[in-house]
Amino acid sequence: MQSRVADPDFQKMLDGYGITTAEVLYRMPDHPALLQTFHWQFADLAPDYPRLKRFLDHWEREIEAVIHSVRVMHAGLIAPREVRLVRDLGHLH
Repeated sequence: MQSRVADPDFQKMLDGYGITTAEVLYRMPDHPALLQTFHWQFADLAPDYPRLKRFLDHWEREIEAVIHSVRVMHAGLIAPREVRLVRDLGHLH
């Protein structure tokens, strides 16, 4: 008998991951007057954002561009849904 394994992305959703979009505004050393933008969309855990923090740590260590600001948007992919109970179903003749 085959064992069924849940899709890893679906399992992440059940574990609380949601879609996160980060907008990073930064300046390059050779053009400090020019503000540039980088958008990145990925799965992460709110409110701690461990994946985003790792990325920003990497940026600070490895990339010469100086971060001006970071804007984060997050939406959970699985949330409780509204449930309505039906008391009377009615009859058809």
